[in-house]
Amino acid sequence: MLHLFVDPSAIQGDTLLIEGADCNHIKNVLRMRPGEELSVSNGADGKEYRYGIEAFTPDGVLCRLRFVKEADVELPVKVYLFQGLPKADKMEWIVQKCVELGVYEVIPVAMERCVVKLDAAKGRKKTQRWQTIAESAAGQSRRGIVPQVREPMTMREALDYAERVAGCRIIPYELQEGERGTRDLFRSLTPGGALAVFIGPEGGFTPQEVEAAAARGVRPISLGRRILRTETAGMTVLSWVIYETEIE
Repeated sequence: MLHLFVDPSAIQGDTLLIEGADCNHIKNVLRMRPGEELSVSNGADGKEYRYGIEAFTPDGVLCRLRFVKEADVELPVKVYLFQGLPKADKMEWIVQKCVELGVYEVIPVAMERCVVKLDAAKGRKKTQRWQTIAESAAGQSRRGIVPQVREPMTMREALDYAERVAGCRIIPYELQEGERGTRDLFRSLTPGGALAVFIGPEGGFTPQEVEAAAARGVRPISLGRRILRTETAGMTVLSWVIYETEIE
């Protein structure tokens, strides 16, 4: 079923007018017809709104509300992913897959071993691209919200922000030992809480970055005995959170 995110201003009572690119997709790509149903989120309240297509107008696609349901697709814990800027287009892959897995926010971080260097203008342009990918991935996985991708931060800015938004903060580090401590940490997560996860770039964290993070209350953990790629580590954490908080 098609799932769209719409601006609340497009909703008037129990009717919805879909315009622009979404209208073109419905009419000319999917070739949907009156009577067919689609799923809609406003990107804010986490609810799923089911609409039936009523008519095609010169201005767009006119839909009428059929019912509202609590989507219940968001993770019980808000996960903030602080991702060290990777090379090439890896960030696009990371954003897409982590949004599908339930990440709440993605924060690109310029770390010491990052090869990619972005000035303010390039950072804003990249962020717009990543946000578009996040919206598409949220629609594909029928999320109730569109996770925000923030503009790149320095490591110091990221540590400050993480301290404000999450009580539990972790930094997976290849030199850290003790998987049992990691297991206990994930099992201690409680619904309504928040988890900040720092993932290093291809070259990993410098010892100084790990020390600075630990001094700010970010706990070094192990994700197992293998060395993970930067594009794999965040997804591994999210998968672990899903297992411990959603799977009965």
